Amino acid sequence: MNSIIAIVLAYLIGSISFAVVVSRLFGLSDPRTYGSKNPGATNVLRTGNKAAAALTLLGDGFKGWLAVWLALTYQFQFDLSDSTVAMVGLAVFIGHLWPVFFKFVGGKGVATALGVLIGINVWLGLGTFATWLIIAYAFRYSSLAALVASLFAPFYYALLFGARIELLAVVIMSALLIYRHSQNIANLMAGKESRLGSKKKDAAEKEAQKPHHEHKSHKKH
Repeated sequence: MNSIIAIVLAYLIGSISFAVVVSRLFGLSDPRTYGSKNPGATNVLRTGNKAAAALTLLGDGFKGWLAVWLALTYQFQFDLSDSTVAMVGLAVFIGHLWPVFFKFVGGKGVATALGVLIGINVWLGLGTFATWLIIAYAFRYSSLAALVASLFAPFYYALLFGARIELLAVVIMSALLIYRHSQNIANLMAGKESRLGSKKKDAAEKEAQKPHHEHKSHKKH
């Protein structure tokens, strides 16, 4: 019973979409309605509000770390198996992808996945993050960096710990992350993917910077 409760709680923690919550606090439009329509830090950054994007990134990463940290901290107190801890990490990630609180429309999971990896082991998380940074700096594609980092994450885990049960969770998480980036993969292959630091902004992105009440007032005129 404790294992089921831990997994369900992890999923609920993951279901807190910080992109939507932070956007509402800052008076920005719902990130699911503009740009890539992805509720994540990269899309929030399209509004030009760097503080909102940073809080989104930190929040999404924190919830991944928190779920795993809680499971590991109270593992023996509540008699949680290693398999349960692995499922907790996977559950918080799935919660981000398909959040129950936001009609199952979630983000791609990069920050949350990183938080989970740091929760499992700080060196595992830092190694994966370093991979992301290297690829992002070299090629200027956030999506490509995420894809490469997700491919290397299971390899890093196996190198550090061998074939433990958590490795399966990391593999599944990496596979889901790649799946969520399917459109980005198509854009990369077609040469249409936007680069980091791109100055291009469309009308939807400009509108996203305006609070909802401004949109309504414009419509009245």
